Amino acid sequence: MSPQVRLDDDVYERIKANKRADESFSDAVERLIGGRSLRDLRDVFDDEQVTEMRDAIDAADRTDRDEVRKVAKQFE
Repeated sequence: MSPQVRLDDDVYERIKANKRADESFSDAVERLIGGRSLRDLRDVFDDEQVTEMRDAIDAADRTDRDEVRKVAKQFE
């Protein structure tokens, strides 16, 4: 026997709205939440790789902020 799950009405309606005609509710939920989670990647990268990625993200953020400031100054 499958377990029963209680959903708030708004959650049920969102699933129903995204459910395809050829899917069961279980299929729709699996599709909507399926796929890999970022948590699945925790053992994929070593500490050095994580540090490199964080540094690259931080550098990209700084570049983006600088670009936004340049554009904002044009409108002052």
